[in-house]
Amino acid sequence: MLGSLPPCRGLSSYCLELSTAVADLGPVEFISFLKMYPAFIYPGGDLEDDNTFPPLTCTNLKVNRRLTWYNPISWIYAGLFSNAKLLHAQWWSLPLWLVYMVICTGFKLRGKPIVFTVHNVLSHEGSYTFYMASRLLFKLGDHFIVHTKRNKEQLIKYYQIHPDQISLIPHGTLDFYLNSDADRNDIRKEMGFTPKQKVILIFGAVRAYKGIDTAFAAFSEVLKKIPEARLIIAGKLWEDWKPYEQFAKTLRINDYLSSYLNYIPSNEVYRFFSASDLVILPYHQFDSQSGVGTAAISFRKPMIVTDVGGLPELVSDSRFIVPPKNPDALAKAIISCLKDSDQLEVMSANTKIAAEKFAWSAIAQKTWAIYQRLVLGTKTCERS
Repeated sequence: MLGSLPPCRGLSSYCLELSTAVADLGPVEFISFLKMYPAFIYPGGDLEDDNTFPPLTCTNLKVNRRLTWYNPISWIYAGLFSNAKLLHAQWWSLPLWLVYMVICTGFKLRGKPIVFTVHNVLSHEGSYTFYMASRLLFKLGDHFIVHTKRNKEQLIKYYQIHPDQISLIPHGTLDFYLNSDADRNDIRKEMGFTPKQKVILIFGAVRAYKGIDTAFAAFSEVLKKIPEARLIIAGKLWEDWKPYEQFAKTLRINDYLSSYLNYIPSNEVYRFFSASDLVILPYHQFDSQSGVGTAAISFRKPMIVTDVGGLPELVSDSRFIVPPKNPDALAKAIISCLKDSDQLEVMSANTKIAAEKFAWSAIAQKTWAIYQRLVLGTKTCERS
């Protein structure tokens, strides 16, 4: 398997859960990074390792952290000298394209099958360069895994990949973030929230497509009905915060916002979800499945999402799936939740059902079935 594992960031949360789940079924060698790419091309110029992830203790999982962005020999070695029977590459980031091309070519030259899990079929910002790079990379693939129906349609439409080569397997929950010793009341008090306040959380990297502006406009309407409402923004800045800050001032909501505008270490994530009453994903556009959404399911948090990508699959009640870029609809959904504690409890209970759908044991079984069919040389794989 090729991707990122702790202490690197990137897709480490997903890869950690997937690799350990698959390793319960058979031996896994994980090719990871020592240094993924230079900090100057990362938004904010900061790509420090996160050493707070839980330790890897699975005996069936061998981790090789040999890849560095500045050493092509490490890429060539990984592609030509692995004894694995196939390669499962987790594809998501344009700066890693050349690394992936070299490693995948090495496997291809030796006649070994390649599986891609495509986390971003198209870039969130609509980059044509990402599309063309992916198009070249995917020519090396024998089978493709995506998380949503929309992603499968995109692979067929934009990359002309045959439907029989694509499997739909969901993004699993991120249960390792949980902290059974956490005291919600203590955490809220430390963060400055009173027991009566209703806390809304927007979590994850702050990027243009995440809909922070829509959330602010909706929140200003929520405060008119629920003055005890509060909004947390927690995540690394990928863009200038000043326009959002000015917008918040214009709306007069600054005093009701709590902003944590930096990368949240793995062992601190639980604090934000524990403190919140409701998680919102007001994305303007999105094609894949959300790690933030599956984390919210792990914490059994009620969610409101926009009707984009795979987000609606996270929510069982259509009343809490709203159109993108529609502050009025978002505000209405938030108000209906926060004014009704019974409704919040029902939504929380529904996440338990969703958690079964996103269980890693089932995901690992489907993934392993693909491996078996490719290694045995059959033409098609079982599709989900």
